[in-house]
Amino acid sequence: MPPQDATLPPQARRFIWSIVAAQVMVQIGGFTLPALLPTYIDRWDLTKTEAGWLIGIFFAAYVAAVPVLVSLTDRVPTRRVYVVGAALTALSHFGFALVADGFWSGMILRAMAGVGWAGAYMPGLKAIADTLEGNAQSRAVSMHAAGVGVAGASSFAVSGLIDAWFGPAAAFLFGGFAGIGAFAIAWVVMPGTLPSRPKAAGSRALLDFRPVFRNRRAMAWIAGYTVHTWELAALRAWGVTFLTATAARLDAPAWLPAPTILFTAAGFVGIVVSITGNETAQRYGRSRVVTAAMSAAAALSLLTGWTIAASMLLATLLVIVWNATIYLDSSALTAGTVQAADPALRGATMGLHSMSGYTGGFLGPLGVGLALDFAGPDLVLGWGLGFGHLAVITLAGLFVLRRLDRPLPA
Repeated sequence: MPPQDATLPPQARRFIWSIVAAQVMVQIGGFTLPALLPTYIDRWDLTKTEAGWLIGIFFAAYVAAVPVLVSLTDRVPTRRVYVVGAALTALSHFGFALVADGFWSGMILRAMAGVGWAGAYMPGLKAIADTLEGNAQSRAVSMHAAGVGVAGASSFAVSGLIDAWFGPAAAFLFGGFAGIGAFAIAWVVMPGTLPSRPKAAGSRALLDFRPVFRNRRAMAWIAGYTVHTWELAALRAWGVTFLTATAARLDAPAWLPAPTILFTAAGFVGIVVSITGNETAQRYGRSRVVTAAMSAAAALSLLTGWTIAASMLLATLLVIVWNATIYLDSSALTAGTVQAADPALRGATMGLHSMSGYTGGFLGPLGVGLALDFAGPDLVLGWGLGFGHLAVITLAGLFVLRRLDRPLPA
């Protein structure tokens, strides 16, 4: 729940609750396609690389849109940007349900969803961050991340269940109506004016990120978030497909839940770990916790793909544990960027944070798809390489984070 700080008035707590609820609604359909990816690979006769593009183009469109949309929140009320994002999200889901019939139409609609998320995710977070400071701000950021995580995790199970009952189009329709709900909440609760804040020295162009690049501490956490999103997006994109392929290859026991349910369980475990990780980071040091989390995630990414040759239960266990280690530093990385940002440049800093992170989100799913196509019919090699290459990416990002977070010599 939002932070119960004694200095935080009930009205502010209700505002935080409302924004988190809107984020849950705009995100609840966000992983419908990854949840149903095995169905669409068969229905549209997709290669694994094409499937990776369908997942990754969401992040690519996000990267293209987020520097403009989030930086605009330094100049216009956040509500204006947010409602555009929620509307585009709803339209993309409705379009996927009603008109998508192949790779290219799917690409266009997934790109629209990416632009919509660019207008909703970080602007929603900024709407919360602008109302708080210090530990209360950090906890509110953590709750925002948890709300998005709840929606993301639930998206897999909800989509799988609706697909089983009514078909895949109904799953996308559900996401579209939820997006309309987010639009309505934001229109009612978000202020229609800019908050008062210190002015940056001198004039600055809308997309001038040079002051952010000069902030070494902010760039350290941005680097960590980039590889974090790279790895998380890859697992989210392909986790259900991996578990589906493993179940088919090894004859999973009948009592085991469907892969969409299993991946939702992994997501909820990750949410608990994410909240715990942020609180632990405040107590023991953010750098220490992030280092431990990224190192463990790298080791698990090396192991998980190969379990398709071993055991369905082991594969499921490693997916859940790997996902949890990725989530361990999720809110800690974002909170690090928020707290390191110049308050007058918070929108631009968060825009660069998202743009860099979601560049990784584009590359992760595509990299796994390329590895699977490279290995051809050898599923063991394909999944081993597809997930295993993420260890190199994660450790490289950790190295950059630790170097940039060091204080400069006097």
